[in-house]
Amino acid sequence: MGSSEVNTIVEIEGCSPTGGKVRWDPVRSLWNGGMLVMSLVFAPAVASWGAVAVFLVTTGGSLLLGHSVGFHRRLIHRSFECPRWLERTLAWIGTTVGMGGPLWMIRTHDLRDWAQRQPDCHDYLAHRRPMLIDAWWQLHCSLHLRHPPRFDLGPAGKDPFYRFLDASWMVQQLPIAALLLAVGGWGWVVWGVCVRVSLSVTGHWFVGHLAHRRGPQSWLVDGAGVQAHDVSWAAIPTMGEAWHNNHHAFPGSARIGLYPGQSDWGYRFIQLLEQFGLAWNVVLPDALPHRPALRSVRVDDHRPAAVHHLGRA
Repeated sequence: MGSSEVNTIVEIEGCSPTGGKVRWDPVRSLWNGGMLVMSLVFAPAVASWGAVAVFLVTTGGSLLLGHSVGFHRRLIHRSFECPRWLERTLAWIGTTVGMGGPLWMIRTHDLRDWAQRQPDCHDYLAHRRPMLIDAWWQLHCSLHLRHPPRFDLGPAGKDPFYRFLDASWMVQQLPIAALLLAVGGWGWVVWGVCVRVSLSVTGHWFVGHLAHRRGPQSWLVDGAGVQAHDVSWAAIPTMGEAWHNNHHAFPGSARIGLYPGQSDWGYRFIQLLEQFGLAWNVVLPDALPHRPALRSVRVDDHRPAAVHHLGRA
């Protein structure tokens, strides 16, 4: 993968990640704001050990199976192969996280990924503004580039199931809410839907903001206007996604936590699938093309054996 090449992005003449306007997105703003208000107003009143347990299980499960493995490592980066039924199941779970449907997630991720590899990009795409402004932009607005690239979503873009999920991503909370209501009452609904969605969406923005502004680095990508950082305290709740510096270095790798002590539950789950014959062709850093712009900046220069040859400038 070259310095500007990203899975679904097709660069057309004059496309640029710099010029554009940030505009209020009423649908996402009302969704994200509504979930937050419901959580703050009702969650304390209906809290119980059962409701909190449901929140922890559903949040952890959806972030691991859906967001990290299904959306990010499978649909976006194609870092492993699996049966179609499993891919679609993981994509549905990813949709229930509450950020958006699979095709929207692919476009959003790949636009940001492509932009950050350029010498410069819009502040929205770089998380460059102060925290409160960036929070408003990311959770309540959308960026409209003056000269955007084109997207080619390939087979995923033609898949009727993914198109359905994209059109109904908010509605996908209803069967979950109905099940929780039947089993545990309104307390389980508030904690298992509203609190879960609000914390997942807000947490995703917060870790992403930090991961592009401050923190440890093992790698730099020469020529990229935005570099990534690791957010070590968030490794477990993000299922390994918080080792974002590693991910910028080896975006096509199914394993993100590369060094000893770097927890990566997403990769461990893929390994489990592999043991049961449900995942194959799992991509690791040593299988990725050499990137001349990639260089190690670790003080001890102690890189994993699997990525040793890729670390040379």
